[in-house]
Amino acid sequence: MNTIGLIAFALVGSTKAIREDFDLFGIAIVGLAMAFAGGATRDVLVLRTPLALQSPIEIGLGLIGVGLAIALQVVLASPDTHPITLVSDAIGLAAFATAGAIVATEAGLSAFGVVAIATINAVGGGAFADILLDRAPFILFEDFYASCAVLGGVTYFLAGAVVGTGSTAAGLCAAVTVVVRLAAVTYGWELPTVRDLELSRR
Repeated sequence: MNTIGLIAFALVGSTKAIREDFDLFGIAIVGLAMAFAGGATRDVLVLRTPLALQSPIEIGLGLIGVGLAIALQVVLASPDTHPITLVSDAIGLAAFATAGAIVATEAGLSAFGVVAIATINAVGGGAFADILLDRAPFILFEDFYASCAVLGGVTYFLAGAVVGTGSTAAGLCAAVTVVVRLAAVTYGWELPTVRDLELSRR
């Protein structure tokens, strides 16, 4: 799960930086930030050394995602809106939500802790990448994104309570997260804002 998430999110983050016309160094920084920031925050919260600091293999996986993003820019006209990027983002979200839920469960956290860590692991990197891109993290004001990770974390906890933690719970968490995210992209799901609620009352 961690390997899939690293490559997928590095690709998505790098694509965002390419769209903003960053240079190659900037592209790599944003891509790696999106790949590692969420997992590093997760590890700090459960009192362990971030994986990115333990093995060069982790950084290598992130750089593979950066390279893929640059390659897609060469062969595709609009890689940031291409299905490859959108599916990669959904897969990365699902992989990191699942990885976060597994780590939180192994750390003995409560139900809230499992869901919170799953969500932080899944969306923390994207939020940090948006800050580097000098814009408000999009998870706070648009799209049905972080909610997918929340649903995945809840699914992992409930599945663990029913069938026990393991591959079944992990598979269900990943499946729910990626399916809901792709459905949100396909059908344009968004959470309502206060203005939407005000308009609905008029």
